[in-house]
Amino acid sequence: MLDTLDAAAVRRWCSGALAALRRHQGEIDALNVYPVPDGDTGTNLVLTLTSAQHALALDLDNSSEGEQTSHGRVLRLMARGALLGARGNSGVIVSQILRALADALTDTAVVRGRALASALTAATDAAYAAVARPVEGTVLTVVAAAARAADRTGSDDLATVVRAAASAARDALAATPGQLPVLARAGVVDAGGRGLCLLLDALAAVVGTPLTDSTDNPDNADSPDNPVGRAADPDGADPDPDGAGSAVDSHSGAGSEGYAYEVQFLLEAPAGAVDRMRAALAEIGDSLVVVGSDAGGDDDRDDDDGDGDKDADARNGPVWNVHVHVDDIGAAIEAGIAAGRPYQISVTRFADQPAPPLAGRAAVVVAAGTGLAALFTGEGADVVGGSPSTAELLDAIRRTGAAEVVVLPNDPDTQAVAGLAAREAEAVGVTVAVVPTRSPVQALAALAVRDPRRRFDDDVIAMAEAAGACRYAEVCHAAREALTVAGRCRPGDVLALVEGEVLLIGTDLAGTCRNLLDQLLGGGGELVTLIVGGQAPDGLGDAVAAHVARCWPFVEVHTFVGGQPHYPLLVGIE
Repeated sequence: MLDTLDAAAVRRWCSGALAALRRHQGEIDALNVYPVPDGDTGTNLVLTLTSAQHALALDLDNSSEGEQTSHGRVLRLMARGALLGARGNSGVIVSQILRALADALTDTAVVRGRALASALTAATDAAYAAVARPVEGTVLTVVAAAARAADRTGSDDLATVVRAAASAARDALAATPGQLPVLARAGVVDAGGRGLCLLLDALAAVVGTPLTDSTDNPDNADSPDNPVGRAADPDGADPDPDGAGSAVDSHSGAGSEGYAYEVQFLLEAPAGAVDRMRAALAEIGDSLVVVGSDAGGDDDRDDDDGDGDKDADARNGPVWNVHVHVDDIGAAIEAGIAAGRPYQISVTRFADQPAPPLAGRAAVVVAAGTGLAALFTGEGADVVGGSPSTAELLDAIRRTGAAEVVVLPNDPDTQAVAGLAAREAEAVGVTVAVVPTRSPVQALAALAVRDPRRRFDDDVIAMAEAAGACRYAEVCHAAREALTVAGRCRPGDVLALVEGEVLLIGTDLAGTCRNLLDQLLGGGGELVTLIVGGQAPDGLGDAVAAHVARCWPFVEVHTFVGGQPHYPLLVGIE
């Protein structure tokens, strides 16, 4: 058993936690489907911890060794990586837990039981502070129970404290359905809390005191019941990072001290080759950002020419956006060529391209679906794809070059990520306001009233009021059987949700859409916005619009093709 939590133990903890989350990714995703088919908590946690693992693997840190303890330095790297890669509420909360642990333990010379218990209390405070309206029966309840149990031990023995925290977290998780009605109706425990339990179980395994009923041994990630990932290498490197959208550092867009050039390119390459490229670029430069979409991982690549080299044959794989500041342009591009096929290569010499001053005002909108992206672009907004990480949102804010930026997250889960990105952007001089839109139809209402001639604060208030005055609804198919406020639904049933709550359950998509509009317009409304999804049958939008025109002749209707996943129809009422 370990007596203290040192730097090597922290690295093993991150690796083990990521392996455990990958094994249970599908399970956790399914837990937060109630019964809408967009559960992604497991995926968000995997991507958040993947970014933390990348930060540790590349060891990018600008502070000197003498300024902090070795374990503190590693904790800060892990926390910073998690913050930049955070996705969804659970990812943001976990990143804040890690940040609080790092803050509390960095200056502690030796981390034993009492120090860790105190740090868990600080982490609980940070987790609650990260949520605008804390709700019990969630990951917050689980981390609070873990901290209380750790403190109650009164022990300085590290293993005793970790075991108590992990055990209490499991008990708190089991009790979450009794605290949150939506969990009880769905017959599940909290998804984020389940993920946190896996993190604490992984820490217990590293310390040397795993819970006896745990099946989450980080060293057993290649077992047959591991459908979502493989364990990391013993040295802490991650052989299959699933790094969709992950980022290991952020950049300012201005010149880095000591480096003369900015090199950027798009890259077609498998994830394993990208890892090697990251390491090579980290050796020759800084301000390294690699974001992309990993469609399948290394094992899914084809060996087209039979030479046994899958990396060399991957020329139509995932696409990555690469950014780095270097002195040696050729070496940076050669690293990309070694990994795959770089293209759209651009090189900027900082001496020739001084960073322009921030000016003007911009809007950044989160949207999934090509039609929605085109719609918001047409409204003059910069668009980021659905479920972005902190780093991706931060990059979008910076790319606007504006001094004042409004962010429209369009999803309750993305609001917390937007808040993190806003704080990061403000640290480099950009004023950012997050308008808490929960649906694309609210973002359209907000953009319709923005006016750059107004003071920024006044413009934000006007946009927020317009978004709040827009009632939103969505229609989808149930992914699982569950008890909702509208009754029991079964897989495949059509659900009509109004502001996140199930209002209608039906079997016919078009009929349920018509009934939804009748119920909404019965409460008043002058303008209806219909956004048709990617899986909608042909003619759905026209049929619903025709129904509104026939039954509600004084209501104006606008229909758009959004292409969004999961929801055949989004509705806005103003």
